Amino acid sequence: MTGRLIGIARAREKRAPLEQCASAEVSVEKGIAGDVRGTKEGRQVTVLFREGWDDACRVLGDLLPWVSRRANLLIEGIERPRRVGDYLHVGDIVLVVRDETKPCVLMELACRGLKAALTPEWRGGVCCDVVQGGTIRVGDPVALAESMVAAR
Repeated sequence: MTGRLIGIARAREKRAPLEQCASAEVSVEKGIAGDVRGTKEGRQVTVLFREGWDDACRVLGDLLPWVSRRANLLIEGIERPRRVGDYLHVGDIVLVVRDETKPCVLMELACRGLKAALTPEWRGGVCCDVVQGGTIRVGDPVALAESMVAAR
């Protein structure tokens, strides 16, 4: 099953508004170029899945912009991973899932009830580390795999 990358965002400083971009350079050392959290081990890149985001918005009764979640990538068309160690192949890059992204207090600042709406079934997305860098672009194909080479 192949999905698609439909959004890329980064924050230049902690708690700064996210800026969306059409493409980005991603490296093993720094994550998404220009993103403040790119060197944070276990959380270099955060990924949100459109279907989980839509479920959370339905619970709230409001369609919020996806960057309210403060994730780096928005993906649609694949089942969201719910297991540490899975790999996401996004265009030229490969990410390994390190953990579920736990919704935090910033979600409540964005919209009351958002933290609770994102909590079930890994709706908040996943935290990943970069295992293969490269360039990504909105529209790139995305695949979920149990190994680094399985989706290639």
